[in-house]
Amino acid sequence: VVLARQVGVGGLVEHRAAAHAVDLVEAGHAALRADRLVALGLVALHLVDGLRDKFEYIVIDCPPSLGLLTLNGLVAADSVLIPLHCEFFALEGLADLVGTMRRVRGAYNPTLDIEGVLLTMYDVRNNLAMQVARETREHFPGKVFRTVIPRNVRLSEAPSFGKPALLYDINSKGALSYLQLAEEILERINHGHT
Repeated sequence: VVLARQVGVGGLVEHRAAAHAVDLVEAGHAALRADRLVALGLVALHLVDGLRDKFEYIVIDCPPSLGLLTLNGLVAADSVLIPLHCEFFALEGLADLVGTMRRVRGAYNPTLDIEGVLLTMYDVRNNLAMQVARETREHFPGKVFRTVIPRNVRLSEAPSFGKPALLYDINSKGALSYLQLAEEILERINHGHT
């Protein structure tokens, strides 16, 4: 989390050898406190502007809320990948996010787009999960990723061991699904769908 009036993001980039070719600006628990600071008027303006020419891709991971940190992420982003739990109330949250994106597009970032919707926590045994997936595909034609992230114990365990899923158990169903997602995103980029 970088507050533009306090520090530039460039000095916070940290190379992580374990993540091969990934540099990281880590927010940690500061993000929770920063949302309160941003609410007091310390607005993070274009978090990534100083980094755009240094990196091929920049991923801004925002909290699952529509707080000011997320709003600032939307202002700085080119597009949004929306992870959607395959549960009923997630559809309401998705509608709120789309409305917020529309307002951000109108006021601050006219090129903001939905990169794709990623169905997560999917359980084929659950009728509601199938219904949520069907409704999402109907409302966002061409935007829902083919890759679906299943409900998976190994994905849930990885954070408690302080590791990303790919380093915790690369052969788990969940990790393999995320690798498939990466391939699908690169395929979209290479074919000009973004």
